[in-house]
Amino acid sequence: MGRKFFLRPFGILFALSWTTLAADTGSVLIRNVTIHPVTSGEIANGSVLVLDGKIAEIGTKVGARAGARVVDCHGLHLYPGLINAATNVGLSEISAVRDTVDLDEIGTYNPELRAEVAFNPSSEHVEVTRASGITSVVSLPGSGSRGPRRGAGGGTLISGQGAVMHLDGWTWEGMAVKRGAVMDLLFPQIQAAPRQFAALAGGPVRTFADEEKQYRIELQNLHEFFEAARRYEKAKSARSTDFRPDIRLEAMILVIGGKMPVFIRAERERMIRDAVEFAGREQIKVIIADPKEIGSTGALLKEKNIPVVLSNTLQLPMRDDDPYDAPYTLPNEFYKAGVKFCFGTFDVQFARNVPFEAAQAAAFGLPREEALKAVTVNSAEILGVADQIGSIEKGKLGDLILTDGDPLEAKTSIKRMFIAGREVPLSSRHTREYEKWMNRP
Repeated sequence: MGRKFFLRPFGILFALSWTTLAADTGSVLIRNVTIHPVTSGEIANGSVLVLDGKIAEIGTKVGARAGARVVDCHGLHLYPGLINAATNVGLSEISAVRDTVDLDEIGTYNPELRAEVAFNPSSEHVEVTRASGITSVVSLPGSGSRGPRRGAGGGTLISGQGAVMHLDGWTWEGMAVKRGAVMDLLFPQIQAAPRQFAALAGGPVRTFADEEKQYRIELQNLHEFFEAARRYEKAKSARSTDFRPDIRLEAMILVIGGKMPVFIRAERERMIRDAVEFAGREQIKVIIADPKEIGSTGALLKEKNIPVVLSNTLQLPMRDDDPYDAPYTLPNEFYKAGVKFCFGTFDVQFARNVPFEAAQAAAFGLPREEALKAVTVNSAEILGVADQIGSIEKGKLGDLILTDGDPLEAKTSIKRMFIAGREVPLSSRHTREYEKWMNRP
């Protein structure tokens, strides 16, 4: 995966404001706000003190400190920065322009690929995404689109390592919250397309038996790859004289050791069950990603303590005969089953919409406080970064947003944003174009 940088013109006023913000020390006192910590009750007329990027004090009687600038925000609300738990932000700019897309690599297994090193800090999508109150994203190296065949020489199954990234910084090193947060795996599935559809696509006509056979081959190949990683780890530990480094198998050591969760994309009920069975057999830690239905898997996921990353609620049902509101009510079904979940958009162009995906679920049964947790603290816990972000608590990074209302509501404006205590501009290509044409002579 290569590094790509995209240059854009900066207006004089924007450049001046950015220079001012760039000098920010990461120390600030935000006072006279209603604080919504997420993990506890709200605090009316409260203050939050951030020192050197981390939250130092929270309460109603917090005084200023030397070196910390004071921001008085009477009447506004303070929330933790929102998190989009699955995106392609930083890796894809314009999908129709191949040179601006850095998502995929040739090969079935590419665990050595790391999203953070290909992350483009200058991407237009960084500014556009944070305009909705999103301060962190998980950037994934795979597009997740399924072609006519996957695996066994027909596509990528393991696309690489996703990273938790701040949406502010000059370099990927400075933006990375957690490198190698998850290993992205597109789980095999049986895809028996009707004969007429296969003919239209120009592909071979496969029966269900053909598809099931191919599915078993892919699963077996995947198992053998994990076994190869275990043998490699043992040979490395034994300091064998014939040991030869292998970057692909080296990247799998954290996975087979249970230190890096596998982000398994499984849409259907059967795929979820097979993924859980696979995780148990391989003894790995997993996160089920992008499920389109829950079926009877709720109790199984709760029993195994397996979390879920849900995708867009603002979409059509998976099947023609599904209820129209199936995507809207799915989060509430996982909630009622006791399964921990969060939200991701699994794209780049709609990454900014993740708070509204949660809001749609809240309108169809999901408790509002759970919807907020699903884009804040739940995301942080599932991704293993709850000690740094996801809520307003002492010792965590000062990722904060000031709003004039509920951040899940489309009518709410994000007034100010702080990432690690530094205020960042909320301007973007959208606002610059708006101002340009509003000021047209």
